[in-house]
Amino acid sequence: MSTFRSIVFSSVIAGFIVGLIVTAVQQFGTVPLILRAEVYEKAATHKHEAAAPPQVILVHDHADHDHGAEAWEPRDGLERNVYTAGANILTAIGFALLLCGFLAVRSGATGERISWHEGLMWGLAGFAVFTIAPGLGLPPELPGVPTAPLLSRQIWWVTAVLATAAGLGLIVFRRSMPAAIAGVVLIMLPHLIGAPELEHVETNVPSSLSHQFMVAVTLTSLVFWSLLGSLTSAAFAYFDQPSSSARG
Repeated sequence: MSTFRSIVFSSVIAGFIVGLIVTAVQQFGTVPLILRAEVYEKAATHKHEAAAPPQVILVHDHADHDHGAEAWEPRDGLERNVYTAGANILTAIGFALLLCGFLAVRSGATGERISWHEGLMWGLAGFAVFTIAPGLGLPPELPGVPTAPLLSRQIWWVTAVLATAAGLGLIVFRRSMPAAIAGVVLIMLPHLIGAPELEHVETNVPSSLSHQFMVAVTLTSLVFWSLLGSLTSAAFAYFDQPSSSARG
């Protein structure tokens, strides 16, 4: 029960801090780029509506024109920032719980306290698994940039994450040549299959803006995972002291 409390407390504290920091980083990195892309997206929508031929509506059918069917989204400014911060905090807490679970198992197996250096390495592994590997096939896209169907992209993304995690696990923990070869094959497999993509992509969003967004998202994710690994491991080591002393 003491270890369970350590996991929960560490995850909540580290996740809350990391979520707030990443939200602040996004305000200077990804958010301005998203807002600029939304301008291009709205301009393209208005242009398409203006170019569409006029239609004669004989019967006004509410089933075909639902005024309340538009997707809800928070207003720009404080409301949008609050929702973004909440989502970042919940995401960070969720990943911190996962990370703390691995740290607890490793600490229990070795009987040694987890250092923030080891936590940083786990964080960088998370960055490789959840950002680098899927990002090679499905780079982050701005609003207004057409993408392949959502379900196919989600399936490929999950496959890439699981294959990369399993491959790294074989390489790091098995430490044998056959396991290393199998790990490399697993990591490469999703990319050999190929991520789903459209044959023709037409967008008025500048490619330079998309490139800046991809770089900003990658750097923000690096900050996220580096801080999450370091702070989670440091918090877990602090709260798990009684358990470590009892095991000793």
